[in-house]
Order: sequence, then structure tokens, then C-alpha cells
Amino acid sequence: MAFRKRREMLRSILSGSACIRPGSVYDATSVRIAEDLGFELGMFGGSVASLAVLGDPDIALITLTELAEQMRRMSRASTLPVLVDADHGYGNALNVRRTVQELEAAGAAGLTIEDTLLPQAYGQAKTQLISLGEGVGKMKAALDGRSDATLVIMGRTGAASISGIEDTIARVKAYEATGVDALFLTGLKTRSELEAIAAATTLPIVLGGFPEEMSAADYLAGHRCGLRCRATRRSPPPR
Repeated sequence: MAFRKRREMLRSILSGSACIRPGSVYDATSVRIAEDLGFELGMFGGSVASLAVLGDPDIALITLTELAEQMRRMSRASTLPVLVDADHGYGNALNVRRTVQELEAAGAAGLTIEDTLLPQAYGQAKTQLISLGEGVGKMKAALDGRSDATLVIMGRTGAASISGIEDTIARVKAYEATGVDALFLTGLKTRSELEAIAAATTLPIVLGGFPEEMSAADYLAGHRCGLRCRATRRSPPPR
């Protein structure tokens, strides 16, 4: 398939012995710049997608169609592999399945599906998670929607900063059991948390945001962290 080489490159990064930073990309120009600068991978985050496409904050306003079309533009402009933040898959498990199909056709090298409750529930000030069972269902749907086996599907959770490390471990172990290719973790604060997760699972780990004490590339690589990405924060809704 046309995009298989890009997906194999991402898989090689995840299984390698180094921990790299992807370049933040969001349109045809930025992905070309990232490639020219020598980045091995691009990261198309949900927050930058919302800003680039809509000029709006990251509050679940962008649609799957808009996200996939922007990914398609980047795929035409560059051969750099791109990992896409697909948020919650734009709905329930059926929507997740279609999200995978659309982003695969658009040329994504990989994508993340998270277990955050989106859009944020009315009257709730803090981020919430969907149930573990629903999260597992979404991961299974994502895998079922994939037609190219080289497309990388990552299970993502921010449970560490929401429900604690024990729930995080329960979730990543359950997501690993579905057959996802890697785990994308946000909200980790200490090395001990990362070490506990690395000991409980066998999959490659991607960190989205981390404190200074966890920034050493050699340390992260030693705990199967193939990628370290910038922190992404959801902007509050306008008042």
C-alpha cells in the first residue's frame, strides 16, 4: 500500500533503542519544514488541529472529516510519517471504527484513541474518563476498523492525573490485551509511576507531557519510551 513504508518507519521507531521527539505538524507547510529539519516523525495533535483548521480552542469542536482532510493534505505534501491524535474517536465504538478507516485512507502512520469523556460533561469542572469497559470496546473497534496491519494504533489514557496510578495500570493492561500496538500516556508525574507501568505491560510507551525529572532520553528509552511528545492541555471554553 502507498503509506505502508511510513507506518513501518513508525513501528521501527517504537521498537528501537532510542527515545525521540516528533515535530509538531498541522498543515502541508509545517510537515515539509519538519521533514527538511530532519525530524523522523510528525505529531498532529488535537489542539494544533483545532487551531490550524478552525482557529478555535481544543474543546472537541473539530470534526473527523476536517481532521482527516488536513491529514490528507499533509500526506500529499511529504513522506514524513505522522502520528495523529484522534481524540476519543469522535463518538462511540462505531465512530472509532470509522475514524480509523478515514485516517488510514488519509495516510496517517499511526493514531491514538483515548478514554477521556469528550465533550466534557455539563457542569463538570474536571476531566472525566469513560468506563474501562467502554475504553476496551473502543480499542477493539479501532483494531477492527484497520485494514492495513502496519497502521499503528495506540491506546491512550490520562488516568494517572485523574483516577490514579492503579487505575492507569488496570487500563493499560486491559488495552494491551485487546492487541493495540502501543500505549500513549499523559499525566505521569514521577519516575516511579512510569516504572510501575513499564513493569506491568510489554508494549512500547509514548509519553505526552512529563516533568523535568523524566526528561532524560536514555532513561525513557530504558523503559520502552520510543517517543516523548509535548504536553497538550485542553483550553477552557470561552466565558
